[in-house]
Amino acid sequence: MPGKVKAYELQSKSKNDLAKQLTELKGELLALRVQKIAGGSASKLTKINTVRKSIARVLTVTNAKQRQNLREFYKNKKFLPLDLRKKQTRAIRRRLTAHEKSQKTLRQTKKDIHFPIRKYAVKA
Repeated sequence: MPGKVKAYELQSKSKNDLAKQLTELKGELLALRVQKIAGGSASKLTKINTVRKSIARVLTVTNAKQRQNLREFYKNKKFLPLDLRKKQTRAIRRRLTAHEKSQKTLRQTKKDIHFPIRKYAVKA
């Protein structure tokens, strides 16, 4: 794998291609680490960093694609897995929903029916 891998190039690749590229990069990293121990040249040692970053890019794109597919799958379902839900803050997540806020107790509804707000005609 000459040079470093670009994330935008990885986006268009399929899952199998990404997995294959990942194994190639891991194999290359292994070879570079062996050369490091054997006393390889400085250029080989600096390449370890780029290969590690490339592996990270491939994994990031793979995970992003997987999450996107899961979002599509759960799009119109009733419940969403916890890791796909909006994070927000703990307090916001526990707040009453708009529907729950608008609910009235039985006692309050009876009170509203039997004792409506009085309307007064004000003299002009």
